[in-house]
Amino acid sequence: MPFGTGVATYSMSLAHAIQTAGHQLDGVYGLRTPFRKVLRNVNFFEALGAEYQSKAPRSWSFGWGRELSWTVKARKARQVDLHGKQEVRPFAHRLPDFDRLFTVSDLFDQAMRNFRRFGTFTTVSLPDAPDIMHWTYPWPIRVAGARNIYTMHDLVPLKLPYASLDNKKIYHKLMRACIRKGDHIATVSEASRADIVDFFPEAEGKITNTYQAIRPSAQSLSLASGDEAEVAQAIKSIFRLDFQDYFLFFGAIEPKKNVGRLIEAYLASGVKAPLVVLGRRAWGADVELSLIQRDETRPMKTIFKNIRRIDYLPRRLLMLLVRGARGVAFPSLYEGFGLPILEAMTLGTPVITANTSSMPEVAGSAALLVDPYDIQDIAAALRRIDTDAELRADLFGRGIAQAEKFSMPAYQGRLNALYDSLLSGPRR
Repeated sequence: MPFGTGVATYSMSLAHAIQTAGHQLDGVYGLRTPFRKVLRNVNFFEALGAEYQSKAPRSWSFGWGRELSWTVKARKARQVDLHGKQEVRPFAHRLPDFDRLFTVSDLFDQAMRNFRRFGTFTTVSLPDAPDIMHWTYPWPIRVAGARNIYTMHDLVPLKLPYASLDNKKIYHKLMRACIRKGDHIATVSEASRADIVDFFPEAEGKITNTYQAIRPSAQSLSLASGDEAEVAQAIKSIFRLDFQDYFLFFGAIEPKKNVGRLIEAYLASGVKAPLVVLGRRAWGADVELSLIQRDETRPMKTIFKNIRRIDYLPRRLLMLLVRGARGVAFPSLYEGFGLPILEAMTLGTPVITANTSSMPEVAGSAALLVDPYDIQDIAAALRRIDTDAELRADLFGRGIAQAEKFSMPAYQGRLNALYDSLLSGPRR
């Protein structure tokens, strides 16, 4: 995805952990490519560079019939040449360094359509199939000859059914099918593990919490230990913001992220430091941002000029903004893990987050925990971070120490333990 998601970040970290642990790493994408090899790379990287949209075939067309045939026969993956003539460096931040790269045209959308129709899983055939296929999301797909692991990050459509547009019946059916058909389920927190077992008791005994990590970059490491004056200068030049004199929220603008209450709490807090709200609009964004949008009589943006909206930033600029913030405010209603918490703590930035779901696990004692439904509680935390320099210094040290619990070596250890146990057991 050109603009990234939490699952995309998870996938990059997972790929990095697998490869640096010494394993061969293959990748499977669902981008449409022609059968002829001469244009396969061209079409693959063209699709990778855009917001790819697949098209469902018309009923009773040849494509429709072929799609139905994949309920009983495997789809063959086509290999993409990683050493072709295309310039691929622009994708370095979101294309792992695969040993082999495959694509199956419209795989994920086609698999979901057949699952909705018949409840079937699509089988994919890879040459020299890997020992383990680790799906980074619960899809109705399996790789033949491999042990198939499905990562379930959370159960938002079931826990907060009013906060998503998913078809809840299909979603529940898919989660149950992945648990039943998969060799194992991975998840990213003890809170998510408990939720999954609560909804699906049959998952007990075949689900493992591996937590997750963020892929370390040279830029992140230098931001954490580098010259504050240089960081301050960059933030001032690029964003017209003063170093450690603004609060930051980053993430998708959607109901579960609780941005509406955060904005209301910020306005009630009396804090003078600006609030920066960074994230792409998703479903429900208009309601969440209603306080800073135009009303019928006057532009409210001029009234609340201390609130800044940024739609999207590449990761290098996002991390710069996180490092320079006085605090990161992330009072989400529900998270499977809460990557922004870990990303902020890795850079030593103080965090305000919710006392619900997985967030206390990730934050530990290195953040201020608030009731995400209590606007005054969020406002009080903003005031504390804003006025208490000793607290900010304390959270700086605590945050870096807490982030070490989710380091890449620790993550690799948990993954290797899962893979070893799975390979030593019987194949489903």
